[in-house]
Amino acid sequence: MEKIPLTRAGFDKIDAELKTLKSVERPAIIRAIAEAREHGDLSENAEYHSAKEKQSFIEGRIKELEGVISLADVIDPAKLSGAIKFGATVALVDEDTDEEKTYQIVGEYEADIERGLLNIKSPLARALIGKEEGDSVEVRTPGGERSYEILSIAYK
Repeated sequence: MEKIPLTRAGFDKIDAELKTLKSVERPAIIRAIAEAREHGDLSENAEYHSAKEKQSFIEGRIKELEGVISLADVIDPAKLSGAIKFGATVALVDEDTDEEKTYQIVGEYEADIERGLLNIKSPLARALIGKEEGDSVEVRTPGGERSYEILSIAYK
């Protein structure tokens, strides 16, 4: 299987979610199922069916997170330097609107564009990989062609 690149922060977040699911959510749903069973006829018991559905979701998420952790390749961006690569924090300016944005290039399991965490598989991240400070990049996005200038690259 292919390794999954993660930053330390991304790995820790996934690990914390897994521990919460196993130690808090799983026992709570088991208690909810037992309580719903006590209400009698399971074929018409909405609480039971809802709890079983939630249990299925929790177990699926646990399996997914365990898979991610088993394939995780934790990369420390602070040990990197040079051209843009995984873990880089990149400040960009949109050449059309002069809007500045800062993104950190991360793995798909920790990506969150609202928090400035850019999926390494996204069109913008792929265009940035290997570029240097001062370079311009053209990116084809769902909203059309965009041009960005790279203002700075940091590894923290």
